Amino acid sequence: MHTDMTHLDRELLTISKMVGIYCSDHHAASSGGLCESCQEFLDYAEVRLQKCPYGEEKPTCANCPVHCYKPARKAQAREIMRYAGPRMLLRHPILTIAHKLDSLIKARHPRELTREQRMHDRKNQS
Repeated sequence: MHTDMTHLDRELLTISKMVGIYCSDHHAASSGGLCESCQEFLDYAEVRLQKCPYGEEKPTCANCPVHCYKPARKAQAREIMRYAGPRMLLRHPILTIAHKLDSLIKARHPRELTREQRMHDRKNQS
């Protein structure tokens, strides 16, 4: 894992590894890559990460007060994470530990922040 990787880059790498584990064990993708369904899910997850209102301060999805996945995608994410999560420790231990540490981050809903806090956060993201 690169030291210059941002938090969101690491989140995307983690979810892509989880989708890879799930897909390789459940779907017979011929090229060794992801099947069409799993690739669509990963593309969706990437877009949601890019649009996250928390930016680099993003908590793990389990600790996030904002529900940005549509119900069907949320169920798909839950299924993938329940299967791949326990297997991540053996296959990608550093990502797993980083994700566990990230789960300690607590986030407030953006609507709970004052206008000044939101403006300050936007300035820092630019």
